[in-house]
Amino acid sequence: MLAPMRAMWSGAVSFGLVSVPVKAYSATTSHDIRFHQVHGADGGRIRYKRVCSLDGEEVEYADIVKGYETEDGELIMLTEEDLDALPSSTGHEIDVIEFVPADQIDPLLFEKSYFLEPEAKAAKPYALLREALVDTDRMAVVKVALRQRESIALLRVRGRAIVLQTMLWPDEVREPEFDILDNDVELRPQELQMAASLIESLGADFDPSAFQDDYRDAVVAMIERKRETGEVRPAPVPERSDEGGDSMTDLLTALQRSVEAARAGKGAPPEEAPAPPAEEPAAAKKPASRRRKAPATEGTEETATPRKRTRKPA
Repeated sequence: MLAPMRAMWSGAVSFGLVSVPVKAYSATTSHDIRFHQVHGADGGRIRYKRVCSLDGEEVEYADIVKGYETEDGELIMLTEEDLDALPSSTGHEIDVIEFVPADQIDPLLFEKSYFLEPEAKAAKPYALLREALVDTDRMAVVKVALRQRESIALLRVRGRAIVLQTMLWPDEVREPEFDILDNDVELRPQELQMAASLIESLGADFDPSAFQDDYRDAVVAMIERKRETGEVRPAPVPERSDEGGDSMTDLLTALQRSVEAARAGKGAPPEEAPAPPAEEPAAAKKPASRRRKAPATEGTEETATPRKRTRKPA
């Protein structure tokens, strides 16, 4: 069962004197099987440490800044203060710049899609904009700020919904600089006719539901088969680090020190702190591994190998 859609942005589509309050929802989702990297011997999760390449010491997450290396080998470091000083776009308006013919938009520019849902009071102007786009066969070129970054985007229609289609900036699209494409290739009329006949023989109306992800289905089937045959083990629970007490012990220590400080201020002798409850030693346990509280580094999860999608037999 799919999780309910959650709005990730709210604002208004503004064109002319018309403003349409909307909410944006991600239009796509990934069904890739997610894998953890684990130790083959005991199933323990693989963790990565942030280590400085110069001194080999582990670096705390708070001590990491962004660095840009120039072509000349110079390093320019940017702190959080530097980044906060940059102009950021936090507006909540989708500003329509112009309306362009749909066939002038190169799909290579498309990036991510969002469904726009109108508020109850905006149902009529929303429908008016949608039908006008359909009747004129045009798309609206807009600018919008998502996650504090301004993006160029399109408003296009899919069914009865308006889609906010973010796009790449023009300089982010590469050109196919292949020398072989500049060579003249002689094609005979018979070859062109045969190629056209082959295309016609395989012609069809596109139906995405006719295709399925065979690789993902095979991975799911393999996992279920291993589960049914008992090829499973309990997921290991990492041992608690012995370096430092737990939160309750830390709290008791802080309270005791506060009491001692108050007594010292009144001239009273400090009381001895009660000893924390002794823990029974675990038998034949592995030494506890040191765990970090910083967010896990990317790369501790893997997705299934890219796969080939096949078409269902007719």
